[in-house]
Amino acid sequence: MTSEFPHALTGPSSKERKYDRQLRLWAASGQQALEESRVLLVNSDGPWGNRSTGVSGVVGVETLKNLVLPGVGGFTIVDPAVVTEPDLGVNFFLENESLGRSRAEETCRLLKELNPDVEGSFRTKPIAEILQEEPGILAQHKLILISGPIEHSSLRALCDGAKKLAIPVLYTRSVGFYSTFSLQLPAVFPIVETHPDPESTQDLRLLNPWPELTAAGASIRNLDSFDDHQHGHVPYVLLLLHYLEKWKETHNGSVPSNYKEKTAFRDFVRSCARTNNSQGGEENYDEAVAAVLKSLNPFSLRSSTREIFEMEECRQLSAASADFWVIASAVREFYETHQLLPLPGSLPDMKAQSADYVSLQNIYKTKAREDIAEVTDIIRRLESQLGRAARVDDKDIEIFCKNASHIQVIRGRDIPQVDGGEDTKKRLRLELNNDESLIPVYLAFEVLDTVVTGIQEGKYHQDALDDDGIWSSEIGRILAVIAADAAVDEARNRVLDAAQELRRTKGGELHNISSLTGGLVAQEALKVLTRQYVPLDNTCIFDGVRSSSAMYKL
Repeated sequence: MTSEFPHALTGPSSKERKYDRQLRLWAASGQQALEESRVLLVNSDGPWGNRSTGVSGVVGVETLKNLVLPGVGGFTIVDPAVVTEPDLGVNFFLENESLGRSRAEETCRLLKELNPDVEGSFRTKPIAEILQEEPGILAQHKLILISGPIEHSSLRALCDGAKKLAIPVLYTRSVGFYSTFSLQLPAVFPIVETHPDPESTQDLRLLNPWPELTAAGASIRNLDSFDDHQHGHVPYVLLLLHYLEKWKETHNGSVPSNYKEKTAFRDFVRSCARTNNSQGGEENYDEAVAAVLKSLNPFSLRSSTREIFEMEECRQLSAASADFWVIASAVREFYETHQLLPLPGSLPDMKAQSADYVSLQNIYKTKAREDIAEVTDIIRRLESQLGRAARVDDKDIEIFCKNASHIQVIRGRDIPQVDGGEDTKKRLRLELNNDESLIPVYLAFEVLDTVVTGIQEGKYHQDALDDDGIWSSEIGRILAVIAADAAVDEARNRVLDAAQELRRTKGGELHNISSLTGGLVAQEALKVLTRQYVPLDNTCIFDGVRSSSAMYKL
């Protein structure tokens, strides 16, 4: 009997029920991108992961947890450490039976239990050995997560290798009540679905109506003859079109162009509402009045979109150009022809009769489809001229056109290092002069990395984390590198204060801080993997003592 039910009554699939909440955030396209992604987690580096003092790797596993649950395609954990007693106290993805076993294997096994759809694997050698033995391992992944502290040479090898392959990198550290993470993106990282405020994406085109919209506005020219019910249910878009025509009759054909005129026009629209409407208040007029200032603006191209149109990648296409740039070039040609971007086609909710709203909605959707068709024709012509073998997918063209006014291209930055470029040193120097800045926390982590590297290379003894002289010396060296001449003593004291928290815990993690940080890092990872929303640029620092956080471009 069940086969006799119409198809329309079929409920959502098990997969749709399982991932319902996230599908609302990034839709089927984002979910597909996530499921086609594999993540590499470098969770410790050599002897550091085996130290009895200081437990690393919790923040990396917590980040992976937040990627496994929504259904990332797969992951690989690199961790040469074995499970110790301190691990059991802070890592929720280990059991008593895990003691003495491979930490990579145990965390991999327990993470896979969260979602049987996700494939997981592990490596128990240091990352430096793996990169030599498996030179193609980085290319198998779409994101590299590094959980520090890590030896400088290993960090550079991972970041440089990922950069050559245009693979994003997230480097995170969590010690005590402090944590920090940085994102390294490819040199050019385009994002189409940036998900801006819905109001900012609405393009009613009231000052540039096309014939069908003009005709819809003219359909209410006898508005005064409408009965109260009809008068109170005219969509506000049509009201504004109607009163704009009346305004132009007394203003030499001009529309309101400045704040004074728009205010006068708004008062004019408000005065036309019926105060004695037998059906109650006229909410549609209230909506029209509220929309005047934000809807009656001439179209202007956002600076970010203009920059994309002027980029060499957009103007100098080749057969090897990415689909993004082919679409961007076609939209640029559309803009140069019409001085407008393709119409998104969305319409906000408004007081109206259902039939009238649907009719108006269809006018916008039809125009949007026509604009998409025109852009598609341009793309097919470009493909033919360039001799491209693969065609740009129609769905990608549609998504681009709907989001054309808010697309972004991010110029990726490297994982910041104190001894890196002059721009990084300058920003660090400026921030050190700000008493509220969290940069001292960041510098303390840099010192920790240096001390750990020194221990691994044999430069420092195994108890270097407890050595006041080593910490003071390394802090002085870092401050000298960034040339923090102004108030250097004060800066040294602030970095020393931040370092005390890292030393107090002997480089170990607190689960609640690492769990919170793992959520933050996973959020950025999801943005990168789905190519939706705007990711971090490029460093975030969290101070759990003061419950504060800050982002910096370093």
